[in-house]
Amino acid sequence: MSRATREAYRDVLLPLLRGRPELMCLDSDTGLFDAAYAEAAGDQYLNLGIAEHNLMGIAAGMAASGRVPFVNTMAAFATSRALEAIKIDIAYNRLPVRIMATHGGLAAGHLGPTHQALEDLAVMRVLPGMTVVVPADAAATEAFVEQSTDVPGPLYVRLGRKPTPALPPAPPPVIGQAQTLRRGGDVVLVSCGPYPVLACLAAADVLAGEGVEATVLNMHTLRPFDTQTLTAAARPASLVVTLEEHWRGGGLGGAVAEALAEAAPTRVLRLGMPDQFVDTVGNQEHLVDHYGLTAERVVGTVRTALGTAAPERPGRENATTRPSHP
Repeated sequence: MSRATREAYRDVLLPLLRGRPELMCLDSDTGLFDAAYAEAAGDQYLNLGIAEHNLMGIAAGMAASGRVPFVNTMAAFATSRALEAIKIDIAYNRLPVRIMATHGGLAAGHLGPTHQALEDLAVMRVLPGMTVVVPADAAATEAFVEQSTDVPGPLYVRLGRKPTPALPPAPPPVIGQAQTLRRGGDVVLVSCGPYPVLACLAAADVLAGEGVEATVLNMHTLRPFDTQTLTAAARPASLVVTLEEHWRGGGLGGAVAEALAEAAPTRVLRLGMPDQFVDTVGNQEHLVDHYGLTAERVVGTVRTALGTAAPERPGRENATTRPSHP
């Protein structure tokens, strides 16, 4: 069933507020919380309006006074407009502020580059002490919100906007532990977020039909990074491919390449958004396909790297005939 990760967060937060008086919900007029929700949350909900820098400063003050604020704003504004307050007021003081960033990646594709967040993971994962999490579906979001109350220091959670499909059944994800969704010894496919993870699972199915067995890792936590699980999967493989809804620099692909360069040198091919601002108008699904964040691109990349050809399927276009993407 499809469900929006931001709505899953909203729905699981209210019961937590009722049972934990130290928790707070600080909003920036996102539209995610209606009047009924605000009434139900009572004094534990505060809408500060569209003032992201102030939002982070107030959250830091509350956290320094013993509260645990969940801060709601769009990812593009959290990691750019409010970055100074996050760096100096929150991260520097290792305060337990939970930054719940909606419209991550291309989720606000229809609003253009000003509202798209393709740099947020790179920005947040370099801040000392910052936990960075990217749920791949609604169930994972619920699990991470519940676990977040016990995470020391600040936490950044990248959420979407519209409903996205649920992942296939798997053990519940745990912050800081990569989720192995499929095992294979030939290649490793690493991704985070709803569309990339689903694309890698679909790519693994296609590759298996061609005799290439892939391990699929849902690397939902970019910090702290689960190097142990990654290196264990990468050592027997000849290739690691990463896919992310993010610019190629500094995000998941960068984290994977850094970890493997030190622990288990392996060939890494990073797939993500090209090094340019989005110049195409469309919703998230259209942009994900347009920029090749797809199973077809992953399959084509693996085929090319391993020197294998796509099987002939009369009357059907195979993945290698798709336009290439930088």
